[in-house]
Amino acid sequence: CHSSMPKLRHFDNLGTARFITFSTYRRRPILLVDEACQSLASEINRIRMGLKIKLLGYVFMPDHVHLVLFPPDGTELGKIVGQVKARSARIIGRISGLEGELLSRRDKPSIRVWQFRCYDHNCRSPLATREKIEYCHRNPVTRGLVKEPGEWRWSSFNWYEGISGAPLDVDSIDMA
Repeated sequence: CHSSMPKLRHFDNLGTARFITFSTYRRRPILLVDEACQSLASEINRIRMGLKIKLLGYVFMPDHVHLVLFPPDGTELGKIVGQVKARSARIIGRISGLEGELLSRRDKPSIRVWQFRCYDHNCRSPLATREKIEYCHRNPVTRGLVKEPGEWRWSSFNWYEGISGAPLDVDSIDMA
């Protein structure tokens, strides 16, 4: 969530679940590639386990990601999302065959995969948290990608339905 643009305010340490959205660079549909989504899922899982962040819901859309997280106090989600984006970008850029648009950072060329910023929203109640999870699950249907939420592989919907093989396990909503 970092950039040279004016800083968006993030309200950490409120003891609430957080709804996070971040997008691919120029809204390119690079998350249509399963291997790219798997790389992103692996990074999210690695960081959430390491920092004990509860994952309550998610959806990976072709050009953006929604996460519903419950972070422990003291966790700055902007920095965490930045880590997920930085680590996944290396692999996703290679997998997606992105060319050009190289950035030079500290003499290390890299390919832009993600927009700089992210959006976050504090879910101030369990109902608001459930609404954001349901929003994640409906997103592929709303966008016309599938007819039913369970048809979209890259969301937490099937985990909630008790169907095995979800890309990421989530933590129970009762924990939020």
